[in-house]
Amino acid sequence: MATTTTYMTADEYLHLPDSGQPTELVRGDVLTMNPPASRHGQICSQVVYVLRQFLEHDDLGHVLSNDSGVITERNPDTVRGADVAFYSYQKVPRGPLPPGYLPVPPDLVFEVLSPSERRTAVLAKVAEYLEAGVQVVCVLDDEPQRADLYYADKPFDTLNADDQLAIPDVLGDFQVLVGKFFE
Repeated sequence: MATTTTYMTADEYLHLPDSGQPTELVRGDVLTMNPPASRHGQICSQVVYVLRQFLEHDDLGHVLSNDSGVITERNPDTVRGADVAFYSYQKVPRGPLPPGYLPVPPDLVFEVLSPSERRTAVLAKVAEYLEAGVQVVCVLDDEPQRADLYYADKPFDTLNADDQLAIPDVLGDFQVLVGKFFE
């Protein structure tokens, strides 16, 4: 007798009751994760602050945080919680966002390394984002303070705290010292 494996869909995952623990849907299975440490949250908040400051003058899109769900794979579905995501208005029009997960990938994702995360797991997540259509993934590492930039169409780049981060294809004239994210 053949057995059939049933995987949870992104829509089913969206409607699960809150378990009180952070989770992600990975290839149809719900994985529970440890809550991020305080420093992780501080860096994520600083990324949002820096992006919002820039977007006050050059309103290019939406900034999402708090592990907003990003669908990276279908059949079976994977929904990752992006630390910070940017969606241009070309992809998602101005105004309130619709309920549920957005049907398009973000243009840019920031992931903050946590002390408990293995770099190989983060790199696998980076590959998922890029394969799903994200243009740039920026991985921030607090020790040492640096940003690793992974692109869909060119080799990765590493920037130190005193280097300027610019992503003109996504954020136009935006420039910031990498160290600003770690203040």
